[in-house]
Amino acid sequence: MDTPTPEYSPGDIGWILTSTALVWLMIPGVGYFYSGMARSKNALSLIVCCVLSLVVVTCQWFIWGYSLTFSKTGSIFLGNLDNAFLRGVLGEPSIGSSKLPDLVFCIYQCMFAALTPALAIGSAAERGRLLPMVLFMFIWSTVVYDPIAYWTWNPNGWSAKLGGLDFAGGTPVHISSGFASLAYALVLGKRQGHGHSNDFKPHNMSNVVLGTALLWFGWFGFNGGSALSGNLRAAMACVVTNLAAAVGAITWMCIDYRIERKFSALGFCSGAVAGLVAITPASGFVGPGPAVAIGFLGAVACNLAVHLKHWLNFDDALDVFAVHGVGGYIGSLLTGIFAEKYIAALDGATEIEGGWMNHNWIQFPHQLADATAGAAWSFFITYLILIIMDRIPGLSLRVDLEGEIRGLDAAEIGENAYYHVDKIVAVDPATGQQKIVAEHIRGVNDLNTPQGDMQEK
Repeated sequence: MDTPTPEYSPGDIGWILTSTALVWLMIPGVGYFYSGMARSKNALSLIVCCVLSLVVVTCQWFIWGYSLTFSKTGSIFLGNLDNAFLRGVLGEPSIGSSKLPDLVFCIYQCMFAALTPALAIGSAAERGRLLPMVLFMFIWSTVVYDPIAYWTWNPNGWSAKLGGLDFAGGTPVHISSGFASLAYALVLGKRQGHGHSNDFKPHNMSNVVLGTALLWFGWFGFNGGSALSGNLRAAMACVVTNLAAAVGAITWMCIDYRIERKFSALGFCSGAVAGLVAITPASGFVGPGPAVAIGFLGAVACNLAVHLKHWLNFDDALDVFAVHGVGGYIGSLLTGIFAEKYIAALDGATEIEGGWMNHNWIQFPHQLADATAGAAWSFFITYLILIIMDRIPGLSLRVDLEGEIRGLDAAEIGENAYYHVDKIVAVDPATGQQKIVAEHIRGVNDLNTPQGDMQEK
């Protein structure tokens, strides 16, 4: 006799599928955020890199990523291939929650896996070749993201067994991408002219604000959806997420205003994202009061960490390490301090010992172990992957000097984010009407080169 299919709440499934779409939107959001912070001749390449992460990791997730991360059996380190090619992934209760079917849990977690490499490649902006980057995303997801996510979120993982708390991806998403970006920046080296020019400034703050808006919007699904059910705990996760982002934005703007005496839009966006990153691991374990503290401390820590690239002399083009690596690490540690039993119990099922707020002093060392292990694994394995790839013919990581000067949009994609049209308009003396006598269309990479002869129309 066939086992009857378990009954699930349509509301829970509907909320998680909606959250899946929200997290999906964060991926092009990262692209626009990064694009605006880069120079115009590299703007399109960063958007393309982020959406490539979506398609590459979706395929990897189908082949073996989901199985390695969320198979129902496995060691304390990694899952197995029982669910490779999504074999057997349909209507059975998922490993994440008995209230959610496997298939829904699978597509929701796929978005987390696809977002993480998109975050990591930001440090390679303006100088990283596209083909090696695509291959890197596939390999990195398999040997870095999948094991770290397994440790943290699979009940068989060592961190989960130890008692580490990570609601929505402090270690698997933010710490892993942040420390991977640091390794990428170190292996690639600095951009040409970096440190000797004032040209390395955001070219389009409107894109940065747009990217921030898409990220903030999607984060409600990122954190709120991690309750894996439409319940009061999901609602609290949304509340503290929004609150921490708001406090982070205000904090960073105030720090910048103290120095520059300007209300920086970039400071607003950086602070909001720092607050969102810091609250992520704690979002299902803390209330509004601690969320204010986490948003504030996360923004302060990330703001200070931005200066590390000057002190340590590396070129993290878009401050991925400072915001995601440091922000995720701080957020994970603060979870050990502020986590509370009653918040986790809002879903009617989760029982934890809490953090220092509940006098559970061992929780902080557990968080420290989880965050440090994730950071170390991500940094050293990423560094090893990149060093090996760079020595394989055809997989050199960096574009040549000419390509870097022209910009990656022209050198790697053959298209530009912006085109400028020069026209010469004359008046016909016989009719008195205007007419275009010459027109020249230039990509943004041509703007600093001699215009040459106008093409006769």
